[in-house]
Amino acid sequence: MKKANLKVDMTPMVDLGFLLIAFFIFTTEISKPNITNLYMPDDKGDPTAVSQNKSLTILLGNYNRVFYYYGKPEEAFKNNRVYESSYSEINGIGNIIRKKQSDLYKDQVDKKQLMVIIKASPYSSYNNVINALDEMLINGVTRYAIVDLEKNDARFLDEHTQPI
Repeated sequence: MKKANLKVDMTPMVDLGFLLIAFFIFTTEISKPNITNLYMPDDKGDPTAVSQNKSLTILLGNYNRVFYYYGKPEEAFKNNRVYESSYSEINGIGNIIRKKQSDLYKDQVDKKQLMVIIKASPYSSYNNVINALDEMLINGVTRYAIVDLEKNDARFLDEHTQPI
């Protein structure tokens, strides 16, 4: 009895594989990048007055450290009312924003009245700024601004943002 060599032609299987790949590529939606509109004011206008009980200032330091205070910076630094937070989900800056919004709501003030001022040090990472802006979007903060550090803020960050 003679054994015949069995040859399997894989060409139709390869064709089927490419057809399936092409089908899934054309039928799935390619994800579109999410972008945030950032509106920068011009330098011609007057500064916006913000009520002290409706403001929250976030200081972004180096080594992924973040600090915050309420109201005027002079009073916060003088009375040691600058607090440290993090970017974590549990006790992070998002919870601080939600707490301030709920406090405004309890005081019969619309929570959309909250003004968040973001001050990034030259040593903070780009990722930290993006995380802070993401928290604004996640928590529905409609009034926020990225501003330059003042002398008191820069001095505080220099003193308190050492490696952990």
